[in-house]
Amino acid sequence: MQRGPVSAGADVRLAAQLDHVPGEDMWLATIAGYVDTLGFVALFGLLTAHVTGNFILIGSELGGAGNGLLIKWLAFPAFIVGIVGARMLDNGLLAHGPGIRSCALYVLQTALLAGYMVAGVLAAPITDAHAPLTLACGLLGACAMGVQNAHGRLVVRSVIPNTVMTGNVTQAAIDIFDLLFSRCDPQQRYVTRARLSRTLPPVAGFAIGAAAGAAGYLRASFWALLVPLAALSVLAVLSRKTGAAQAAI
Repeated sequence: MQRGPVSAGADVRLAAQLDHVPGEDMWLATIAGYVDTLGFVALFGLLTAHVTGNFILIGSELGGAGNGLLIKWLAFPAFIVGIVGARMLDNGLLAHGPGIRSCALYVLQTALLAGYMVAGVLAAPITDAHAPLTLACGLLGACAMGVQNAHGRLVVRSVIPNTVMTGNVTQAAIDIFDLLFSRCDPQQRYVTRARLSRTLPPVAGFAIGAAAGAAGYLRASFWALLVPLAALSVLAVLSRKTGAAQAAI
């Protein structure tokens, strides 16, 4: 039996609601924007979440502009360590549902981000880009965000990319154009609207997180990381509850 347009749109939204915490995409994007900007301000332009963006900064520093070349080089292996650690943890929990696996990855990221905060507090005021505690601070931050980048790819859920917004902005622009100017059939229009309703909040969350991360660091130094740590702790608890509710269906 052919499904109607309303049913098709509802299916997209229902699938998104059943396998992840409501609002999870926006919260994760906000955390990524917050942590990335805080690191950029505090650690000589280091990008911990959008780690490939460090290529640009490395290039500029090789040309003589900027400081902190070593910490940006080391961010790549640290980021990969976070991804591998997340993979190993997830492999050990494959017999469990996505809720437990997701919760475990949140706990791992929380632990690494807490280490990032402690190292930053101990290193402050940060004036030397090559000091051991400064390097440890940046590497723990990159490792923590490596876990977040791996999370959505390891646990098969409908969480959308949340650490880099280029793809989301591109998709949102296409969807808005299609809704305004393209001749879509009713079913496709519902699907496009449902996708757009999930794409725009993370973009907004990332922007809000970026502003909050800079402001937080300027007011509270690395103690400002208590904000994303609290958010990750809540997500860990809620993801486990969501997984248990899904298993009961």
